[in-house]
Amino acid sequence: MTIMKKIFALPLFFVFMVLCNFQVKAQASTVSSDTDWASQQAILKSTMEADFIIRVGDVDNLGFGWPDGFDPFCGRMTESHGFPWDAKAEDKPGFDRILLSSRFKPAGEFSCGGDGYSGSYDPVLTKPVTWSLPTTVLRGATVKNAWIQLFIDDFQAPSFCSKFQLLINGTRFAEGEKLLNAIDQTGPVGKLVSIPLPEEFYNALITNNAISFKIDESTGAADGFAVDFIRLLVNRNRDNSCKGDIRGRVLDKNTEMPLAKAKVWLADNTSTTTDENGEFIIKGIPAGYEIVSASAAGYADGYAAADIGQGNENPEVIVSLERGKNSAKYNNKQVAVGETINLNNILFDQGKAELKNESKGELDKVIAFLHTNMNAQIELSGHTSSEGDANLNRSLSYKRVKSCKDYMLTQGIDAGRIIAIGFGPDRPLVPNDTEANRARNRRVEMRLMKL
Repeated sequence: MTIMKKIFALPLFFVFMVLCNFQVKAQASTVSSDTDWASQQAILKSTMEADFIIRVGDVDNLGFGWPDGFDPFCGRMTESHGFPWDAKAEDKPGFDRILLSSRFKPAGEFSCGGDGYSGSYDPVLTKPVTWSLPTTVLRGATVKNAWIQLFIDDFQAPSFCSKFQLLINGTRFAEGEKLLNAIDQTGPVGKLVSIPLPEEFYNALITNNAISFKIDESTGAADGFAVDFIRLLVNRNRDNSCKGDIRGRVLDKNTEMPLAKAKVWLADNTSTTTDENGEFIIKGIPAGYEIVSASAAGYADGYAAADIGQGNENPEVIVSLERGKNSAKYNNKQVAVGETINLNNILFDQGKAELKNESKGELDKVIAFLHTNMNAQIELSGHTSSEGDANLNRSLSYKRVKSCKDYMLTQGIDAGRIIAIGFGPDRPLVPNDTEANRARNRRVEMRLMKL
């Protein structure tokens, strides 16, 4: 199939008007302490947003400038802008330009079609790069949380069957990939994305001189994309952000009937359930793109992007769930999509996260299941009882399931098929009122997200 070049389908007058509307304008006011938008790099300490902000790339909406009064840290999506455009020599490599999969072939066949950006392929300028954020300022700091923020443009994985990969220090970051692959930005338009960084990267933040990020696409899809800037926020204070509400519904994909009591959650595990009409609301979420995930018994997990601006007038989010078409055999039992299984004999020393050898037999069953069912995706979740500090328990439970995941990766399982989450004491099976009950609450679970 020939790549669709949207720019040539637009009337010249319309293109002219779009480009005129995006002449570089004065910087908008912002709630952020990061205000030197013309700089290619910024390092800030003790700000209202976070203890540390580290940015690379200038804040200029890919060189088009911002509409009057638009705040990239508070607003919803930008207006559409024109394309193609030329990379500027003063911009850092990889920013403010069209990027394409490192596997992209201009003469290839694309079963899902392609976007107009793909027609601007350049073997040098469109090649994905590895961005580096300097982190020496974090030496000696205590990392309580860390977030990566990207201002992204025209990611369209659902439309063009692309599969983006996000690598941090060369390691696949499956949770971040899930977000990038759920976004469908047509327009082209830009939007801020905030992704919590897992604890496994915290030590690198305070010991290395830099942390690296790379976005690439793994199939060679004709899905051009762009990034305006990247920021790292360490010890983020989310209360000092522009916030908005997410309202939405969870529906059966085929019948469009509402699904009551479906579980709905965000990337930081903020969660709720739908009412009898399949409706939900999550209030006070920082502005930007959020991926809203949902699950219900008998259904594969579903995702939708929420475009959050300040206030409660944000677009409704519809998450459609597809009923599982079949089940699969795990450990001689049939398992349906959406079902949760308690993994027995996953053992750790008290207060430790190193996986004991005795645990590998149980994980080998999961590995065999994933090798047999190549489309299956699972969530591994760690849970604790309620004794001790809740935050420390969440941290320990995450590190433990991460140890399980790491072992499974050594056995040939793709990192994108396993999501690791540490819930700590937040989801007890039974009250923590007896030692027997507390023992039941200390567990590792596998949930079948997709089959």
